[in-house]
Amino acid sequence: MRTAKKSVLWAIALVALVLLAVSVAASAQGREMYQATALGQGTQLGQLFSVNIIIDSYSSPEERQVLIEAFNQGRNEALVNALTKMPSRGRIAITGTLGYDIKFARVIPTPTGKKIRIVTDRPLRFGELWRDDRSTDYSLSVLELDISDVKGQSGGVLIPAAKLLISKEGELTLEAYQNPWKLTNVMAR
Repeated sequence: MRTAKKSVLWAIALVALVLLAVSVAASAQGREMYQATALGQGTQLGQLFSVNIIIDSYSSPEERQVLIEAFNQGRNEALVNALTKMPSRGRIAITGTLGYDIKFARVIPTPTGKKIRIVTDRPLRFGELWRDDRSTDYSLSVLELDISDVKGQSGGVLIPAAKLLISKEGELTLEAYQNPWKLTNVMAR
């Protein structure tokens, strides 16, 4: 009698384990993971760190339109406010940190692979807000990955603090608070 109960318990445990494995595999199917090395440029020359990018899903065309309309109505501040209301599309983190949510992610096919553009609201640190630094005006983080089908040809750029502006010529421009970081050794995981 006891062996029958043990067999039933083992069978239930096995079924639960299989269901758990299937649900984990199903949730990770659409997930894309990338790792890159960020190399300092200009004033950050010689500095480097690792960046981990996890994309759970891409933003819809409707979400893109919401951001365009927000920017047209209130420029950079309205764009940041619209981003804060959007659901998380993944996570970006410098190795050793918790990182923060990706609010907008878009994939664009290219002849040699794809381009991934990520824009998110940048968490402002207490020290920045306390000092009321000029950096608080740069409340966006922007990352662009060029994923190539050719091994070793992928790269990108990371701008940790940026803002969008309209130039005198009427063009949309991105202004960085500091020099952009060059992304190399981009690998899909």
